[in-house]
Amino acid sequence: MKVIIITGSVGTGKTTLSKLLARKLNFHYIDVNKIIRKYNISEGYDKKRKTNIVDINKLNKALIKEIKNYKNTIKKNSIISSNKNISIKNKRTFEKINEKNKNNKKIKNGIIIDSHLSHYLPKKYVDLCIVTKCNLKVLKNRLKKKKYSKDKIRENLDTEIFDVCLNEAKENRHKIIVMDTTKGIKTHLESFTKLIK
Repeated sequence: MKVIIITGSVGTGKTTLSKLLARKLNFHYIDVNKIIRKYNISEGYDKKRKTNIVDINKLNKALIKEIKNYKNTIKKNSIISSNKNISIKNKRTFEKINEKNKNNKKIKNGIIIDSHLSHYLPKKYVDLCIVTKCNLKVLKNRLKKKKYSKDKIRENLDTEIFDVCLNEAKENRHKIIVMDTTKGIKTHLESFTKLIK
């Protein structure tokens, strides 16, 4: 099972790419904002930036827990399916679960973690780090559409200019693929998917 993290400056297309890839590859999609709420990781609210303050160490622990839980679920399912000595009752239950999972596509091939903080995860838990990049003019327009303040737009443009997410991912020694989303994502999705497989 693969774990792919998708990081990049705000507005560069992380969420769009994450959701499209998760669907295309049949991967479990993890929205880090939901993890922050689930584990109550937020340590306050930055009114100026209009964002939650997050302790990276606590976030990493929560993400690692999610990864391990998902891996254990897959492992248990594969052990049950390969065990020929389980009782008829358990086999029937497992067959029903399997059938339900096939219909609902509950059993996924891997995990995609969507966040500009995901690259802080230790390398040993991550198979691939995708960094989204975008032309500054296009990015500025995307951020304006999100109704960000001038200061927040400037801060996010600076993050993109200085390749903050890419450089931090390199510092954490992740295996990295950079994707330019300036002209959209769907046009590159097919060839990009082949790179990942």
